[in-house]
Amino acid sequence: MHVLDLLQSDSLGLTLLWGDEDLLGQEVNGVTATDLEEPGRFLGPGELVLSGLVWWTAGDLAKADRFVSALAAAGATALLAGEETHGKVPDELVAACRAHRVPLVAVPARTSFRAVTEAVYLRQWGDLSRRPTRLFALPENVRGELSGLLEGGAGPAELLDRACAHLGPVACYLLTATGRTVARTPSAPAVPARRPGSVRGGVTLRVETESSPYDAWHLYVPDADAAPPRVLHEIAEVFAQYRDGQARRVAAGRAAGQELIGVLSGDGPADPGVLEEALGAAGLPAGGPYRVLVATSGDALAEALGHLGEAARYAVGDSAAVLYEGPGADGDVTGRLRSVWPLLQACGAAAPDASAPDAGADTALRLGVGSSASGAQGLRASLGQARFALAAAGPEAPVRGVEQLDTLAELLAGVPREVRSVFGTRTLGALGEGMLRETLEVFLANNCSWTRTAEALHLHVNTVHYRIERVETLTGRDLSRLDHKLDLYAALRCL
Repeated sequence: MHVLDLLQSDSLGLTLLWGDEDLLGQEVNGVTATDLEEPGRFLGPGELVLSGLVWWTAGDLAKADRFVSALAAAGATALLAGEETHGKVPDELVAACRAHRVPLVAVPARTSFRAVTEAVYLRQWGDLSRRPTRLFALPENVRGELSGLLEGGAGPAELLDRACAHLGPVACYLLTATGRTVARTPSAPAVPARRPGSVRGGVTLRVETESSPYDAWHLYVPDADAAPPRVLHEIAEVFAQYRDGQARRVAAGRAAGQELIGVLSGDGPADPGVLEEALGAAGLPAGGPYRVLVATSGDALAEALGHLGEAARYAVGDSAAVLYEGPGADGDVTGRLRSVWPLLQACGAAAPDASAPDAGADTALRLGVGSSASGAQGLRASLGQARFALAAAGPEAPVRGVEQLDTLAELLAGVPREVRSVFGTRTLGALGEGMLRETLEVFLANNCSWTRTAEALHLHVNTVHYRIERVETLTGRDLSRLDHKLDLYAALRCL
């Protein structure tokens, strides 16, 4: 930190009496309080000197010169002189500081030297917390205990509790990139999911390990002064080791999940024995009920499912997952996932490289949810529904459940674009892009009312009759029949 940082603190109320800008930008290494007439032998380079001016005698310019010259010779960054003893800082001291080029700052009577000292060291603490460091600051016995817990396979909650136990009742959280709480200390209240760093205040440290933009871990302490920064850096390193050890288990789980999806995706009816074996290998109980989900990113899907809580059981593959909906499961899975999807989109948009699909494009991240399947054989149908719902998802509704496809327009959105284009062109191509297609759109939008269509288009009713007759001739459809109306309406929606 610098002297200028202290001057900008409203709570201290300091006043600059003399000091060039370049001198005020010198780095402060520490603080020494003294009232010795010649303090030089007790000072070190880069220190701030606090003095109550008890040594001062009114009118003694030589004494002021000796005191300040000792500060300059020792390399002090500034003199902070208290006003309580003499009512104000003597002019002689101001002149001496100017002569020896030592910045001089007045400390008002209401501000204690302790407050100044704490401000210096707390600021230095904050600066340190923003620098990566591998220096250990945890007690030796705590480091040994954490190493033993890592070797013994302890989980994040136990590791965080033991790592922070010696700090007292400190609130500390282990959060994912979407703000999902992986673990928290006993004194930390539950917090809603929100991206780490989006809340002002506190200290947030990223756990440096291999991870996707969606499931990176962060250590978060709401009170920036609750723990030394180097302690927090070392705790973050403990979790980096934990995640490195966890990587093999996660990869094995993803492989089993992908094997299950592969069984469901095969041609022909699924062999019940093979399917049940794949479910068991993926850690899911037999019998269901189940639900299949398909997303544009398997990493994002895994993180989203984590928000369903510890009781949720699921197997995730490359881009699809099977969710077991046993007793106590949340019935509104689609609603829960829709609520956290913006957090995942923000992570993808903020990805520093191409590790996230189409990073920076929120609409690239989509999710389709199939219906609940009563047993293993219903899983294949749920997978097909989830894939169709994924195709129907878009910018305005990136999360789609198959149950939500309750309009013709939403149903058509799930049909591949190439198929829709062929149907629309084949049905309406003869109309061209002009007035006949416009008349048809308005006619159908007005429930085939001749009068309302004429009013909307500012035409005579006879003209509307003529144009609709031309539409029927060119398309081969009879607009007095419901099925033919639906054909033309669907074709308009497909283009």
